[in-house]
Amino acid sequence: MRALTEYRSLVFDCDGVLLDSNRVKTEAFYQAALPFGESAANALVRYHVANGGVSRYRKFEYFLSEIVRHEDMDPLNELLSRYAERVREGLLACRVADGLGELRSALPKSNWMIVSGGDQGELREVFEARGLSDYFNGGIFGSPTDKQAILLRELNCGNLVLPALFLGDSRYDYESAMKFGLDFVFISQWTEFSGWQEYFADQPTAVVHYESIRSLID
Repeated sequence: MRALTEYRSLVFDCDGVLLDSNRVKTEAFYQAALPFGESAANALVRYHVANGGVSRYRKFEYFLSEIVRHEDMDPLNELLSRYAERVREGLLACRVADGLGELRSALPKSNWMIVSGGDQGELREVFEARGLSDYFNGGIFGSPTDKQAILLRELNCGNLVLPALFLGDSRYDYESAMKFGLDFVFISQWTEFSGWQEYFADQPTAVVHYESIRSLID
């Protein structure tokens, strides 16, 4: 990993990195799926936790097709609506990562962006409401566009410029960073990635572990 001042772009995942919102979303998945039964709701939670960083759209599609084996996708919009209602309230109230403003002040020339599995419109609304939008001069991006598609698009248009650093808390974050040549920092403070220590110990590409964003500047 380079010195932070050498990176032209910083890419942040949102849940578990910028906001203490992983538990908010896990509970929202459970409650959204509960009308299909407790067993089905628990199965969705297990799938969600095992696939951190993947959009809600793909998770609910999997839920309908593979967990409850519904004959069509008709309930999808209702599931998404129930989920979004619970999530928005939680995102507006949950803790923001300590040291975020100080890190932004220390890196005034770098281009910051959010690339999240969360809903793009929801993210932009929440970060604006919480007075955090101005930190991310490179933009706030999310689903339904997949993280890897976002990274490719932003690289191609010149908004995401290498060398770049991805700060994430999931396997998918790491895989996405590696695919496009970004360095990677794993933030463990709020992660739901069980077994991350063993996973990263076996990876051929070095991963720097920090407990929190605060650790980057302390």
